[in-house]
Amino acid sequence: MWDTDVIFRNIMEAIGTGGIGIIGIDGLGGAGKSTISEKICQKLEENNYHTILLHIDDFIHVRKVRYNAEYPEWQCYYDLQWRFDYFANVINEIRNNSDDCISVELYDKDHDTYFTQSFPIHDNTIVIVEGIFLQRKEYSNLFDYMIYIDIPEEDRLYRVIKRDTYIGNEQQIIDKYKNRYFPAEHRYIEEYRPEENADFLLN
Repeated sequence: MWDTDVIFRNIMEAIGTGGIGIIGIDGLGGAGKSTISEKICQKLEENNYHTILLHIDDFIHVRKVRYNAEYPEWQCYYDLQWRFDYFANVINEIRNNSDDCISVELYDKDHDTYFTQSFPIHDNTIVIVEGIFLQRKEYSNLFDYMIYIDIPEEDRLYRVIKRDTYIGNEQQIIDKYKNRYFPAEHRYIEEYRPEENADFLLN
């Protein structure tokens, strides 16, 4: 069980008063990151903060990049999936806040291309970023506070079987997770120990 009041107080202590805060909601596939992120945004807005919710899956490469037959599936997911440099530039632009608005290029999964969305920025803006692998070295120094959601793999698999029907039938979903996603997640856990290094652990 988790308490948004506790998380809110911790975020306030981490970012201080005034300025722009960048909060990461890290967790593996099916951990519940989107749901928790939305609840945290709601709590912040109830306390008069302007929030921007970003999903790391909106910062991925097009299919021809992230599905490269020269590499194992798990490595494509781990190393080729995300536009690390572009995402870092977006966060740094938001933090610098030289303008009142920022235009961000996001992935359009239906057309395998990108579209631009504008986000207003205020002095009391808090950016919530939800996604997998947020404690990688490519994101170093981007976040003011990191939450990690630790859910057992078997529980997450049960969730994604119900959720990820776009992949195919139950066996196709299981196969994709076991070939592509889970091995990359195991590498992340081994390399970064996210449950130990996050500022706040939810399980």
